Amino acid sequence: MVFNSLEFFIFLSVVFIVYWFFLKKTTKGQNIFLILASYFFYGWWDWRFLSLIFLSTVVDYFIGLRIFHSDKNSSRKLWLWGSVIFNVGLLGFFKYFNFFVDSWIEACQLLGYNIQSTFTLRILLPVGISFYTFQTMSYSFDIYYKRLEPTKDFLGFAAFVSFFPQLVAGPIERASNLLSQILNRRSFSYDQCVQGLKLILWGLFKKMVIADSLAPIVDDIFANYSTYPASSLILGVTLFSFQVYGDFSGYSDIAIGTAKLFGIELMSNFKFPNFSRNVAEYWQRWHISLSTWFRHYVYIPLGGSRVSKLKSVRNIIIIFLVSGFWHGANWTFIFWGAFHALAFIPVFLMGRNTIYKHSVVGENSVFPSFIEIGQVLLTFAIITFSRIFFRSESITDAFNFIKGIFNNFSYEQYMHPMGYRMIDYYILLAIFVLYEYRIRKDERSPFKFKSRYVRFFVYTVVILAMLLFYDSGFDRSFIYFQF
Repeated sequence: MVFNSLEFFIFLSVVFIVYWFFLKKTTKGQNIFLILASYFFYGWWDWRFLSLIFLSTVVDYFIGLRIFHSDKNSSRKLWLWGSVIFNVGLLGFFKYFNFFVDSWIEACQLLGYNIQSTFTLRILLPVGISFYTFQTMSYSFDIYYKRLEPTKDFLGFAAFVSFFPQLVAGPIERASNLLSQILNRRSFSYDQCVQGLKLILWGLFKKMVIADSLAPIVDDIFANYSTYPASSLILGVTLFSFQVYGDFSGYSDIAIGTAKLFGIELMSNFKFPNFSRNVAEYWQRWHISLSTWFRHYVYIPLGGSRVSKLKSVRNIIIIFLVSGFWHGANWTFIFWGAFHALAFIPVFLMGRNTIYKHSVVGENSVFPSFIEIGQVLLTFAIITFSRIFFRSESITDAFNFIKGIFNNFSYEQYMHPMGYRMIDYYILLAIFVLYEYRIRKDERSPFKFKSRYVRFFVYTVVILAMLLFYDSGFDRSFIYFQF
């Protein structure tokens, strides 16, 4: 069941009515119902993998209690390692088993040993496993570092792990934010629901109009990159930048908006990363829940920036390589992570990694300065280039794609694979960028206008655009479901 499907909105309507009209006086009843609804939502894909969510819930619930009640630090650390080994082991088996086996076989073949690929298994990747395993692990980490006391409410914890709006693609929530809301009484708020519906509408627009309309073009160019000139390859990876942003941030907006319908506030996951002025700012604005997870649970425990410059650089390389590997069992993602590390390190060494943390481009003016425009374009170009590795099927494809850009530098007007006019897409993206620039200071208020007539006009345009651009791929899956 995907957010951009009729089945989801039927499901959401039923859950909303039961949650508020029949269970509004009982928090426990709401939590039990959320668990049932969330398991039904996840089981829509494959009910067999519900056992993994339940197992992860049980293991980290009891490990959290054991960590908290252990008197000896050695025992606390042992239980923490139990959580890490279980969750990483679960993730590693389903996501990386064949990758490690294939890499080992290839390494042996390079050394002259001919080993047949008899150890690989036909393993299905459970949707969202990268997200909920990290979420339950963070609970154990927070208890170990004494940032949080464990809950004795197993049902509340189960609702925290399986909460369906953010179950399969985040945001990756910490217990200090989401669990505390689930354990406490929620009350219906008309304003909160309206805000949620606005975010859902904006998320659907980004998914259906931006991401899904660009997908056929991106798929065509990357699948046939050897036949296209440099101009088309540059166009393909540039459009992919907008596609993956519209797809993933659209999912996050829908997730955050859906949670609001149930009286729950999720953390922001995207803050207009396309307007970043350097790579460090980009990572403060892109997939925030994952970047903060790595900062809190990997970078800082390694010493963060409190150690020598050399060790700090080592720590940066580690988190980017791990982040790349988190995205998928392919060397392309590891190269992607390494590229970002190399792009981030100069910014860090110059001490410019936090200078834009509390500001936005064009902070005190209507238009950005020429320097800011240059910074944004340069950062966008660096990030877009890295996505060649992210999108390519293999390292060979990625380097051949890059080779095509530099060795076949010629211009040829690209023709849409379905025959549509490309100028319409360019106009659409230009309007989208300008609109996002207007709302860049508040990612949770996409339709903030003083005049209700202007709001109604924008709502109308957004809905008409969704009707105009969608096709039989209306329920096209989200990109990050594969992670």
